[in-house]
Amino acid sequence: MGQERHVKLFKNGRSQAVRIPREFELPGEDAIMRKEDGRLIIESAPPKSLLAVLATLPVIEEDFAPADDPVPGPVDL
Repeated sequence: MGQERHVKLFKNGRSQAVRIPREFELPGEDAIMRKEDGRLIIESAPPKSLLAVLATLPVIEEDFAPADDPVPGPVDL
């Protein structure tokens, strides 16, 4: 088995929490947690897709001026 460290559990409101020691820090701001065979497993969350990120952006209510969209001419090969 890999590295081990004894940690304390504590209450945070109505939830149980554990402080993750520096040597076990996960990158990013999100994680995936699951129970597997009586073990609690916490993993880094995969990066969000571009569509997921775009879905979190606010809607733009601004009106934009119409853009010229000329028909392209023939291409010389």
